[in-house]
Amino acid sequence: MNRNFTIIARSGNDLQKYIPKLAKLRIEVFREFPYLYDGTLEYEQKYLNTYLTSEESIVVMVFGGEDIVGASTGLPMTDETDEFKKPFADRGIDVEKVFYCGESILKKDYRGQRIYSTFMREREDHARRLNRFDTICFCAVVRSDDHPLRPPGYQQLDAIWQKYGYKKNPDLTARYVWKDIDQPEETAKKMVFWLKQLD
Repeated sequence: MNRNFTIIARSGNDLQKYIPKLAKLRIEVFREFPYLYDGTLEYEQKYLNTYLTSEESIVVMVFGGEDIVGASTGLPMTDETDEFKKPFADRGIDVEKVFYCGESILKKDYRGQRIYSTFMREREDHARRLNRFDTICFCAVVRSDDHPLRPPGYQQLDAIWQKYGYKKNPDLTARYVWKDIDQPEETAKKMVFWLKQLD
């Protein structure tokens, strides 16, 4: 466990200089189960451009020296791609009032130090400051219990997410495409949304 770290948050165009390091971090951490993501820097920089161009985005970054070792992202749902907006629109949920949290990723050496709770708090506080959202959400990939790359003793994060007040909505799902590390081609993955009402 590495206890030497600092945390900062940036939004919109202020993220420009951090994009290359954020892209590398996403590729590294998302190779782990359950995402098993076989990513490329080219795709990652394109993906992260969404946060760069959204003036109301937030990226909470954890630094270990000069390296970014963790990050947590969020932005108004209206600034997200259609894959994430459509399930809400299809169910008559006003996406104008939804704040979407992208990912919370952290290198193994920095886990277990309550950084995750800081990620949750910073994103929720940011959404409240924008003062027009009544719902905050994120989505998580659905993997089978018998997936061949599931590590022994793997624990899902459902209990932790419930602790922070998020509720799983099994009927609110999206499908997103990426290449798994053990697959020759991209495949669509089911993603289930977790929602929390902002007070």
